[in-house]
Amino acid sequence: MKTQDIGELLLLAGLWGASFLFMRLGAGEFGPVALAAVRVTVATACLLPLLLWRGQGAVLVKYWRPIFVVGLLNSALPFLFYSYAALSITAGLSSIFNATTPLWGAVVAWLWLKDGLTPSRVLGLVIGFAGVVWLAWDKASFKAGADGVATGWAVVGCLTATLLYGIAASATKRWLTGVPPLAVATGSQLSATIALAVPAFIWWPAAPVSATSWGAVLLLGVLSTAIAYVLYFRLIAHIGPANAIAVTFLIPVFAVLWGWLFLKELITPAMVVGCAVIVLGTSLSTGFWKPRLLQARPAQG
Repeated sequence: MKTQDIGELLLLAGLWGASFLFMRLGAGEFGPVALAAVRVTVATACLLPLLLWRGQGAVLVKYWRPIFVVGLLNSALPFLFYSYAALSITAGLSSIFNATTPLWGAVVAWLWLKDGLTPSRVLGLVIGFAGVVWLAWDKASFKAGADGVATGWAVVGCLTATLLYGIAASATKRWLTGVPPLAVATGSQLSATIALAVPAFIWWPAAPVSATSWGAVLLLGVLSTAIAYVLYFRLIAHIGPANAIAVTFLIPVFAVLWGWLFLKELITPAMVVGCAVIVLGTSLSTGFWKPRLLQARPAQG
């Protein structure tokens, strides 16, 4: 990777890491449904003019059905679950669970698309999910806290969101291969906006929302969703998906850093160890790291 590519990778990790900070700041006043709805609406407002300017509106119309499904799986529902989780668990912890996305992606691709699993990938899945179980066991409690939300359900919400991301990845590969990435990104946000419009109207906060929460959600939609999507697909085009997936390993670092700097969130030893185990498993399961001892050897004549 060139120096510019590395810089863009770090910038993307910083933007996606900041999304957990912004959700944490806005979830209390907006509530999960309204927060997710405003996020995708702002992202759509940013991406749709760019799509039309590039003359890809017809692509969106042609593939609207699979794009709508991917929008539900990759944006509407996961954003809703993460917004719910932001009510009771820290930004750093949410981001660590988010790092399991490639693990679910590998499992779904194996079950649905019949992608092969090498010994190193199987070991990575075992290690990664063991890290998730250990960290969740340490943090999960199904007794409601002062905010009325149990941390256990927040953990379940995060893991459900990452499972949906994994399904969305295989759905995109199955139904949208060859479709311009900008059309998929824009269509996903537009679909999520449509899907969440009525629920957001029903569950819109009764009390006025502060300027701080509005600012956080606007930054969430512009920086951590619209710009981040464009940057991500740009990286895929320049360095390939195998290298772009490295952003998954960096997101928790930035999320924990932002949470510590701006929200004074504690960084516990359990979080550090759990994050390390999950990242190790993810790097193996995605093929980003391939230990020589686990690689298939040619047969000896």
